[in-house]
Amino acid sequence: MADEKENGKEDELELDNSGKKKKIIIIIIAVVVLLGGGVGAYLFFMGGSGASQAELDAALDSGSGEAHVVEADSGAQVGSALYVPMPRPFRFNVPGAARDRFVEIRVQLLVRGSDNEENAKMHIPLIESTLLGVFSRANADDLATSAGKTSLKQKSLAAVQKIMTEVEGNKTVEKVLFTGFVMQ
Repeated sequence: MADEKENGKEDELELDNSGKKKKIIIIIIAVVVLLGGGVGAYLFFMGGSGASQAELDAALDSGSGEAHVVEADSGAQVGSALYVPMPRPFRFNVPGAARDRFVEIRVQLLVRGSDNEENAKMHIPLIESTLLGVFSRANADDLATSAGKTSLKQKSLAAVQKIMTEVEGNKTVEKVLFTGFVMQ
């Protein structure tokens, strides 16, 4: 009987040890699966852009918001894209068929190269005046549509490029961007 009791205790110990080994193996497998899923999710969300973080960091000039732009077709570098914000939003009234509307537009200018950036910054009052003249000729009914906003951007760009060509001898500004547009 004593032998049976000792054999029973040994069987229990063997079962306990094998159960602990199974638990440890299951925990290790779960940790590996979770880490693999985390790495896979990271690569899916962060690595799918096609450019490494070092390339993205190298493309941004931290001081001036400068980003190097590369043409998609030829792969040749066109120049650095710089954004010159207008210091104040443009606020004005425009007539409409039913009633007059109040409009607020925030504008940034896309220029290429630091020389053009300096020219644009130097002539901000002239550019603001030109843009306000273009904006004041707008119609509320036209500005309610996306085609009207696009037309206003094109007219603004043409007017700014014309005045900058007269003053500086080159167009300076590549695009007029509306970064905020509110009409009430």
